Amino acid sequence: MNRIPVVTRSHIKWAALLTTLLFFDMADLNALAYALPAIRAEWGLSLGEVGIATSATFLGMFCGSIIGGRLADRFGRKRVIIGATAFFSLFSMLTATATTVTELSIYRLLTGAGLQALVVVLLTYAAEMFPRQFRGRVQALMLGVSLLGVPALAFFSRWVVPLGTGSWRFVFIAGSAGVLVVILAWLWLPESPRWLEGKGRIEEAEKTVLLLEREAEAKWGGPLPEVDTVPAPIPASKPSDLIRQGLLRRTAVLAIGYGFGLIGYYGFNAWLPLLLTETGLTTAESLTYTSILSLAAVPGALIALLFIDKIERKWAVMMLFVGMGLFMLMFGFGSGAPMLLTSGLLITFLAFASTTCIYTYMPEIFPTHLRALGTGTANGIARLMAFGSTFILAAILGSLGFTAVMLFLAIAMILAGIVIGLLGERTNNRALEAISSLKSQEPTKVPANATATTRVGEERI
Repeated sequence: MNRIPVVTRSHIKWAALLTTLLFFDMADLNALAYALPAIRAEWGLSLGEVGIATSATFLGMFCGSIIGGRLADRFGRKRVIIGATAFFSLFSMLTATATTVTELSIYRLLTGAGLQALVVVLLTYAAEMFPRQFRGRVQALMLGVSLLGVPALAFFSRWVVPLGTGSWRFVFIAGSAGVLVVILAWLWLPESPRWLEGKGRIEEAEKTVLLLEREAEAKWGGPLPEVDTVPAPIPASKPSDLIRQGLLRRTAVLAIGYGFGLIGYYGFNAWLPLLLTETGLTTAESLTYTSILSLAAVPGALIALLFIDKIERKWAVMMLFVGMGLFMLMFGFGSGAPMLLTSGLLITFLAFASTTCIYTYMPEIFPTHLRALGTGTANGIARLMAFGSTFILAAILGSLGFTAVMLFLAIAMILAGIVIGLLGERTNNRALEAISSLKSQEPTKVPANATATTRVGEERI
């Protein structure tokens, strides 16, 4: 897997399918934010009840991250990708039937669990399946295209929500459409060879490896590069290995840094329509602003194509997070439509550039047998921090107002950048096995004419 020097035809097909799944995930993730102003007006919700409904999604994400990661490490990446998509689509559809804030919160909790389980396992799968020198760019392209789901749902919401009482329900129905892609995922996606090798299923792993080698040789125009051996993978053992000294530090740094980042990002994104109504805008006007700001999502993710495989990822994350914090200060302390639109567009632009980098970075730092669980655990703890922050944000908004909320979010973003940048692991253009090794080891060569079976056995993929 490490010697594949090009993106093959199969890689392109898998990336297209994963992008489609992520499109619906991204759309559904933002569904509550777009429907919430109308729900609050229709049901007469207090800010506290709004906080409960919003936090339910984050609590579900916490559960889904850890459970989805554990299931993927035990039962395989492909099964969980398919199961998580079906799960979140079902409960998004049920959200459209909610009649009380309790029902709404329960359905969004379960939807959030499915959404985040899919993201964690999909990122793990992408990290394991694509060539290391293209990992960042492939994920940037996948995320950039899938983020079309955000403005698509934003403009759909802008059109459908003002139609009348209960029209917000169509927002959740639209978000559940990802279930339509499940059959293609079952037919087209192979299981990860790295995961199969860890389970001793070498023959199944070799089928995919040999397919990629044949396609790569045809595209490369000759024999593939020699195999670089890397430090032996950490032997598969128990989930408790995640708290061993080296991995515990990585998990803690990622969880805390990303947690501050999510407080800033989701505090801004999930609360934005409501925050804008607090400045005096109508629901329709706030949704118009939100729709315009969402247009920066796709170019923000795609701009990462220019640097994601060139600049060390942790430094890129740090600079983007700190930049977001500074523009949040402009958004909070500025006044007038031009300032709100300019700073809001820049926040959204940097947010999705940073999302591309952090999504690529997370699964890279864990060994194969703990990659999904490690990613899910760090992600889940970060979501739990975001869950707790919703109550703080509701209290700040209710007592101190809009500007104080933006100051709080800006501080969180700057702290996120400092933690990841100063304490994170170096991952750029390194083999996954070399990153996950807790001690340095010099690579050695394996003859280029070695058989596929020998390469799998000696390199451990």
